[in-house]
Amino acid sequence: MRVVLALGSNLGRRMENLQGAIDALFDAPGLTFVAVSPVYETDPVGGPEQDPYLNAVVVAESMLDAWALLERAQSIENAFGRVRVERWGPRTLDVDLIMVDDVVSADPELTLPHPRAHERAFVLVPWLRADPEATLTGHGAVADLLAGLDQAGVRLRDDLSLEPPA
Repeated sequence: MRVVLALGSNLGRRMENLQGAIDALFDAPGLTFVAVSPVYETDPVGGPEQDPYLNAVVVAESMLDAWALLERAQSIENAFGRVRVERWGPRTLDVDLIMVDDVVSADPELTLPHPRAHERAFVLVPWLRADPEATLTGHGAVADLLAGLDQAGVRLRDDLSLEPPA
């Protein structure tokens, strides 16, 4: 199954947090690396006043089901000191499941595809760079979705790059 994960960090050592997430995602069996986007610095969306984020998107092939992927993502967030104090608040690491193949789920614990991905340039811009043919289940081509969004708060950081997992 094709899996898309969005990574974000705006606390601590942001680049180390993103790289650590990639390394941890692929450290255990079940995921095969396909691509990682360039790194973008993005303005926070919603929530309290906070510092800018670094964001990236990882594309993988998975033998794991969506629930196992969610558990892995949350475990990695916890390992990097993620504390859930307020919605859309600052965080050391965010690992969001954006899409798991064509799985659709309305479960409050695991909504797929991600319920706001289609309206978030900080997800779609890096995703398109990682996979130029990307399509978001139920919404269409990522390139078309981006055409209707303000991308001013999403800035390429060509001085930063993430390494594929070892």
